[in-house]
Amino acid sequence: MTAFAPDSLVLNRKLPLWYQVSQSLRASILGRRPEDPLRLPTEERLAAHYGVSVLTMRQALKELEEEGLISRHRRRGTFIEPGARRGAPRRLLGSIDTVVAQQSGEPTTVLGHGPAPVPAELAEYFPGLDAIVSYRRLRTDGESGEPVNWAENAVRPEIAERIVVADLERWPMTKVLRDLVGVRIGRITDTVEARLADPETAQLLRVPLLSPILHHTGVTYDVDGRVVDVARIRYRGDRFAFSVTVEADPMGEPPAR
Repeated sequence: MTAFAPDSLVLNRKLPLWYQVSQSLRASILGRRPEDPLRLPTEERLAAHYGVSVLTMRQALKELEEEGLISRHRRRGTFIEPGARRGAPRRLLGSIDTVVAQQSGEPTTVLGHGPAPVPAELAEYFPGLDAIVSYRRLRTDGESGEPVNWAENAVRPEIAERIVVADLERWPMTKVLRDLVGVRIGRITDTVEARLADPETAQLLRVPLLSPILHHTGVTYDVDGRVVDVARIRYRGDRFAFSVTVEADPMGEPPAR
């Protein structure tokens, strides 16, 4: 029986390996095509694929099993659940693969794309540029078909030349930039704030005008510190929550604010 082939992963040794592996495999599962096999390779093969120990791989698989994305059967193997879909929001530990995993798995429609003047509110990110390439996308729930969020991406023109629009219907922009276009991403800065739905957002997300939404701005920098993409995503306020956990230091004192 043919096994499912997960994407590759460049490990960051500053983050827990099992967490990075679980999030990378999670993104592969949620982004799989209907014709892809449901059977996963053995623990040993997966461990070799990711360059980690079998113990680390086992911990990563346990995370995905608890989420309901896979099922494990003695002597039969590990299988992707046919109805696997994105569940509760995941913890964010600073991994680009986590960002990809959080954005994967929802049907996406490209509403439009093309050159556009640099929006005034984004001018600080694109100094010296008169125009960017804009991509507008709508994500929907795979089961109910209800809109989940809609996004606008402002991408540098020389980067946009290498983007295949059809890839954005399957993969998040972050993955397309990094894995398909070859952008060496240095960091992503996220800002989340509460706003009220404007007429366009209300229509696309099917929510009342001026109802609460979560407005997310993600600024992607390459390794040279240049902004390559600014994403502005509007999430339905009744479907998403944003939380931050601040750990106390070993002495029990809260961090300085």
